[in-house]
Amino acid sequence: MVVQKAYDWALWIIPKVEKFPKSFRFSIGQSLVTASIELLMNLVDATYQSRNAGSLAAAVREVNRIRYLVRLAKDLRVINLAGHEFAAKAMDEVGRMAGGWLKSTRQKHEADR
Repeated sequence: MVVQKAYDWALWIIPKVEKFPKSFRFSIGQSLVTASIELLMNLVDATYQSRNAGSLAAAVREVNRIRYLVRLAKDLRVINLAGHEFAAKAMDEVGRMAGGWLKSTRQKHEADR
């Protein structure tokens, strides 16, 4: 389930951010934590809403934000290559799952019209 994947992502990234150098912890690091928690909360919200396209679209946006923040962290050498690879795979999986859910939700609502 995509919510569990986002939860696992948050469990992985939050301790990583705590180890960021002080100069990046409160900028890139805090942005990563905030985006990760927002991603999780949007997916949780979507789980409990019948009209969930808005929450799912917000989740997809957060996935893209996280991708860029992780890439920036890698380029600034705050996250090593192995960490970047793990993050890229995790966000690819969450992004595909959330995007597929959003697409099926939109198709269902169009069919209901």
